Amino acid sequence: MELLKRVSLSKNALTILRKRYLKRDIQGHPVETPEEMFWRVAWTVAEVEKKFVPKAQVSALAEDFYMLMASLDFLPNSPTLMNAGRDLGQLSACFVLPVEDSLESIFETLKHTAIIHKSGGGTGFSFSRLRPRGDLVRSTLGVSSGPVSFIAVYDAATEAIKQGGTRRGANMAVLRIDHPDIEEFITAKKAPERFKNFNFSVGVTGAFMEALKGLRDFVLINPRDQQPLRRVSATELFSLLAESAWLSGDPGVLFLDHINAANPTPNLGVLEATNPCGEVPLLPFESCNLGSINLAHFVRNGAVDYDRLGQVVHRAVHFLDNVIEANRYPLSQIEKATKRTRKIGLGVMGFADLLIELGVSYDSEAAEALAEEVMQFICEESIKASAELARKRGNFPAYEGSIWDRPETPFMRNATTTTIAPTGSISIIAGCSSGIEPLFSVAYTRRVLEGEELWEVHPLFREKLKQYGFSEEKIRDFLKIAAQKGSIQGITEIPSAVRRLFVTTFDIAPQRHLRIQAAFQRHVHNAVSKTINFPPQARVEEVKKAYLLAHELGLKGVTIYRYGSKPEQVLNLAEEFECACLARQQTSGTPSRGIYSRLGDVNISIDLEREGANVLDIHIKLTREHT
Repeated sequence: MELLKRVSLSKNALTILRKRYLKRDIQGHPVETPEEMFWRVAWTVAEVEKKFVPKAQVSALAEDFYMLMASLDFLPNSPTLMNAGRDLGQLSACFVLPVEDSLESIFETLKHTAIIHKSGGGTGFSFSRLRPRGDLVRSTLGVSSGPVSFIAVYDAATEAIKQGGTRRGANMAVLRIDHPDIEEFITAKKAPERFKNFNFSVGVTGAFMEALKGLRDFVLINPRDQQPLRRVSATELFSLLAESAWLSGDPGVLFLDHINAANPTPNLGVLEATNPCGEVPLLPFESCNLGSINLAHFVRNGAVDYDRLGQVVHRAVHFLDNVIEANRYPLSQIEKATKRTRKIGLGVMGFADLLIELGVSYDSEAAEALAEEVMQFICEESIKASAELARKRGNFPAYEGSIWDRPETPFMRNATTTTIAPTGSISIIAGCSSGIEPLFSVAYTRRVLEGEELWEVHPLFREKLKQYGFSEEKIRDFLKIAAQKGSIQGITEIPSAVRRLFVTTFDIAPQRHLRIQAAFQRHVHNAVSKTINFPPQARVEEVKKAYLLAHELGLKGVTIYRYGSKPEQVLNLAEEFECACLARQQTSGTPSRGIYSRLGDVNISIDLEREGANVLDIHIKLTREHT
């Protein structure tokens, strides 16, 4: 078929596509164009339509899906772009796997993790069911080494596995705040060289927040027998959490009370963990397919073009529901759990660009109001689209007993329809700002796969300055300052109206970041991935205030990041920002073929069967020393 539309891509978009998304030959050279990639994905996702409609309609749908992506109005998550129509065929980005309190479960889950990682997915786990360090193991008369030691084994295995030859594995470790090993977990990532393949999040309970407000002690409970083990000061534990996040960016916080209050299928179980970036709480073995709409494309005559936005929402929901059918699931348990609830996550990117085009400062109440207005519209339209599909295809199997099982919503194809993802790579492809984040800077470097750095300059900033008559040479001077400082607010030569419009991460108070996140969260079924940025000189007390406000605003989770607090950052200014940051430790090396470790009296051997950069299988051997 002759492709319907050529794709207009930036230089950085082409770099990302060639490195990670396009088919390659045996020498590693790209053998397809971006247009061919989009057609490969469109046809694969449309072809499953023949389950529901005459085969003759499939081609027209494929052309529609192609146009949806080639216009860069909408893009699915990276595994769909990478794997659709290829041998791997695994299209989901987000997974949660169960970890039960036995060696058999722990290492069976590790093997499942390896299978998912080599297919391009990211995994989340709750380690809260594992007995604490030093607890009795009756079967061997030994003692447990605790959750953190097992997370270290998972981290080492991830380090050795290259996801489908395209990206390093990503994980989320969650531990409830009432677990006896919570202090060890909170402080585990203070050393920058540890747990590089994991994000950590503390699962904060409503009971803890009540103890904190009442300045009371808080009980830590042994998950093995649900008996109280010891008491700690809620205030001191909260301080430890804030201090660790201030120091290294980890751990984040998940508010389990808010997450489960919005659980769409409470009859199926409690939500305990999320995907690696925290935007999708999932039940054990569930996966979720994500996609994002480029809001920068929906401005017409100085206003949001809601008519066209609504059309794209319906097409995107159709696309994502088809992905569930087109997917080749890495495990039968995942296919069963995913098809039971059919969760999808439609979100947005380019929100900061939308604000700029509408003349609205991100740092304003008007931006909060617009965030809520746009997301409410998208959520309502996505529900309508899911209901329309359900009339033709049937409700999701777990509909009975779900929150949708009511007279007002007799039809629902998907247990969830909305999510806000970080959109790191797909926003580069689309040429827009990432997710719902403000501009990091109007000029900066972005570190991508294999350490390559991409130079980013916001096109609307350059365009606006030209309208004011600034020369190209003067614009370059402004960009140099912006790349060093992360802000243009101190450049008084730039008109105040422009400075107000191009506020950046470092110009915006944490409270505003949180309120923007809350505006979106109020109309999102899953959760919102957003970073609450702090400058290097921020104090721990400011982090505490952010956590308390996040809970007050009803957020499901919050991630704070103080610039320069990690040895490696994705987004970087040209020089160190204003004050000295923490000393950085650089490590290097290549993953070994085997991983060997010891936990208590158990010797662990993990052997990887490789073909080139790809892991074909993982073999785990446990041997116990008897004395």
